[in-house]
Amino acid sequence: MITALQSAQSKRTAMPVPTARETVLELRGVSVDYGSLRVLQDVNLSVGSGELIALLGPSGSGKTTIIRSIAGFIQPSGGEIVLRGNDLAAVAINRRNIGMVFQSYALFPHLSVAENIAYPLRVQKKGRAQIRSRVDELVDLVQLSGHAHKRPSGLSGGQQQRVALARALAMDPELLLLDEPLSNLDANLRREVGEEIRRLQQRTGTTAIMVTHDRQEAFGMADRIAVLRGGRIEQLDTPDAIYRRPATSFMASFVGDANLLSGKVLAVDSNGSVVTTDAGPIRTNDIAAAGAEVTLLVRPEDIQLTPVDDKIGALVATVNETFYYGSSTVVQLTANGVSLQALVTGSLADRVHSGDQVALQMASADVVVVANDVDAAS
Repeated sequence: MITALQSAQSKRTAMPVPTARETVLELRGVSVDYGSLRVLQDVNLSVGSGELIALLGPSGSGKTTIIRSIAGFIQPSGGEIVLRGNDLAAVAINRRNIGMVFQSYALFPHLSVAENIAYPLRVQKKGRAQIRSRVDELVDLVQLSGHAHKRPSGLSGGQQQRVALARALAMDPELLLLDEPLSNLDANLRREVGEEIRRLQQRTGTTAIMVTHDRQEAFGMADRIAVLRGGRIEQLDTPDAIYRRPATSFMASFVGDANLLSGKVLAVDSNGSVVTTDAGPIRTNDIAAAGAEVTLLVRPEDIQLTPVDDKIGALVATVNETFYYGSSTVVQLTANGVSLQALVTGSLADRVHSGDQVALQMASADVVVVANDVDAAS
C-alpha cells in the first residue's frame, strides 16, 4: 500500500515542473470529453525550454488527444493550455506558432524537398531571399543537401521523415509536436532516425512533445516521460526514474519486463526491509512499515544466476525454459511455485539449461517497493 512506502516515495519524487528551464508550455487541469466519454481527465503538465517530453501509454490513453488539443484541432472541455504565457483558447491554429510532424509525414507529393520545406514560409509571405536562405539552412541541417530537388517518391522513409521535420522547423516554432514520428519506418530504421531526431532537437534547442507507444523510443529520445493511463498522467519523470523507480505495479510492468512479488514486511532496520514472499525472503533498501503488505519489483536483468552452493540463504529456483535473443537470453524460472524471469548475457547463457537448479542473487538496491495498483477508472 502507498502508506507503507516511506523511503520509496521520497526516492521517486516526480518532476512535474522543470526547475532549470524556462517554462514554454503548461497544461492546467485540461480535460476533453467526446460526448459522454471523458478521454482526458485533469491533465497537468509543464514543458521547459529545449526539453523533449514523450507521451507514452497504451492505445486510448489520451496521448494523441493531448497534442491535438495543443495544436488546436480539439477544443478542451475544461482547463487551460498556455504557451509562453498566452492562453491558446482563442488563438487560431495557424497563429499558434506550433510545428507538427504527422505519422504519415503529410508531404506534398508534387513538390520537391526544397519546396516542401519552403511551403510554410511561403504561406507566411516571407521574402524570396529569406525563404531561400532558411531552406538551404534546413536542408543542410537534416543532411539532405544532395536531395533538395527530389520529390518525396524518390526518397527513403527516413529521408521523408527528415523533410517533414525540416518543414516543421521552418518557422522556428515555439513548440514542436511529433505524432508517433517513427511508426511508419522499418524496425531497423527506427532507432537510427530516432537518434537523429533527438540530435537535431538538441542542436536547435527546440521544445518538443512526442507521442509514442514504443517504450524504447521514449527512453532513448526523451528528457522526461509522461505515462498516460485512462486519460490521466500515471507518472511523470526522467526515463531512468520511470524504469528504476516506477510509481505503481502498472508502471513497473508497462515500461519493462518485471518480476512483481507480493509479500509482507518481516523486519525493518536502518538499511531497509526484509519481505517474506512465496518465492522466499527478499531484502530491499526501501523502508516499509513492519507487517505491511507490499509489492516488490525486480527487473530480470537484476537477477544473477549462480550455482546453488555459491550462496547460503539465496533463493533457489528451477530453470524451466530459455529463449535466445542474440545479445541476451531470457531464462524462465520457478522458485517455490512462483514464476520468475531472468535475463543473462555472454557465455553464462551457454551454461543454463532446462531442469537446472540455480541460486538467485539480487542486490537489495535493485529490489524496489512499488505501490499496489489502482484502477485508472476509479
